[in-house]
Amino acid sequence: MAAQLPSSFSERMMDLLGTDYNQFADSYKETPNGGVRVNTLKISVEKLQALSTLELEPIPWCPTGFYTEDGARPGKHPHYHAGLYYIQEPSAMAPVELLDVQPGDRVLDLCAAPGGKSTQISAKLSGEGLLVTNDLHPERTKALAKNLELYGVRNGIVLNESPDHIAVAFPLYFDKILIDAPCSGEGMFRKDEDMVKQWDSGTPAKYAAMQRDILRSAATALAPGGTLVYSTCTFATEENEEIIAEFISEHPQFSVITVGGTGSFAPGFGELSGTARLWPHKVKGEGHFMAVLQHVGPKVSAEERDQAEVKLSAVTRNTNKKGTAHIKSANKPEARRGKEGKFSNKSAAGAERGRQGSGEEQALAAYGDFIKDQLGWEPKGYPIFFGDHLYISPLPKERLNGLKAIRPGWYVGHVRNGRFIPGHPMATALHPEESCRSVSLSSTSNEAISYLKGETLLISQERLSIKIGTTQKGYVLVCIDGYSAGWGKWQDGVLKNEYPAGWRWM
Repeated sequence: MAAQLPSSFSERMMDLLGTDYNQFADSYKETPNGGVRVNTLKISVEKLQALSTLELEPIPWCPTGFYTEDGARPGKHPHYHAGLYYIQEPSAMAPVELLDVQPGDRVLDLCAAPGGKSTQISAKLSGEGLLVTNDLHPERTKALAKNLELYGVRNGIVLNESPDHIAVAFPLYFDKILIDAPCSGEGMFRKDEDMVKQWDSGTPAKYAAMQRDILRSAATALAPGGTLVYSTCTFATEENEEIIAEFISEHPQFSVITVGGTGSFAPGFGELSGTARLWPHKVKGEGHFMAVLQHVGPKVSAEERDQAEVKLSAVTRNTNKKGTAHIKSANKPEARRGKEGKFSNKSAAGAERGRQGSGEEQALAAYGDFIKDQLGWEPKGYPIFFGDHLYISPLPKERLNGLKAIRPGWYVGHVRNGRFIPGHPMATALHPEESCRSVSLSSTSNEAISYLKGETLLISQERLSIKIGTTQKGYVLVCIDGYSAGWGKWQDGVLKNEYPAGWRWM
């Protein structure tokens, strides 16, 4: 790989690294490191270590991250399909660790697709607080939404919006913001040769202009006292230290918090030595830059922030000047969630009619009957309908008016002919004890693979776990080694498979 690096890139890196350059160049002859990160929404680190057949070596900067051995295929195991771990490049796990997310925080992941860092944030939230995760590109939000669904996220919202629109809709709102900024990708040259082909000497400057705008929008959305982490997977100082220096000079309410840690983080260059870098010749991972920025204003309560936000939003929403984001009118959803996890504009009128008449009340009644029979408890949150599809959202629907919501909350299912049909994401976010009926398949058996392929199974009544007072017939939460994977419908010893076609083991 080293001989294929662009000459202008190599020359710049020689100037940047000096005597370290040869070691840096030699690292491109090595095989990139693979990694997985434990999804603690579903399983603890200790339990996965005991359960998994993978050889796992701890990653120094991520307590839930592990290197995998060469040749390992963690994506070809039932545990992956049960959402027990996320396959992730090791260095990419560092920015969320620096963000220091706590349960109950309001967090924005501004450039989130395909969703690895969003699932990491969600695990740290432990089901409390709020995650708003966003990507500007519509096609990339499909993978983002699917990953949140696979990993059992209940308190997440997926948007397809520009950063400035989000800043207008959520001023002074978030405790933590992650900007894993689009960049020239130089740190991924060893892992992805296509990044090398797409690069030229003008690429860093092109991305730097985009990064400035994203940072400025994020500054508006961060609450006083909040934390912002900016990261890239590139080496160019004009996308890293220079961007942060310019931002700090324009925003005196922010300061750089020096990154400490495990000793894996090298300091940034120049006056911004408090920022951090991961170098491929110094750690087992690809190239990364990170800066932790603190809003120096005093922290205020969520209630005070909401009041300030209402005042600021009222002014902004009534101002429709050039260059100012305009929130779309209320009660006009962009679309609804379709079978493939995407939205279709053609059903917006149906959603509007459902809100105005008794259809929504009937649908909620059908949902209530289902959760009484299947769960025995009611998920917390705000019900939001798109057509006949129901989400349980961490925010009331009014807060999302005018925003392009790909996933306005936890997708729990849809109503058909007066009956509630549970969605696959509802199953993946449940624990066995939260369902009145469940069955566990062993990951070492053919049954688990057959289920993931969509096949019907023969399951005796004795194998079902059924809560007292619940009938045997009905929906069953199907688990693998005790961890939820999807739905089945059981009757007379036959488990009809409800695993969706688009998710099946190929």
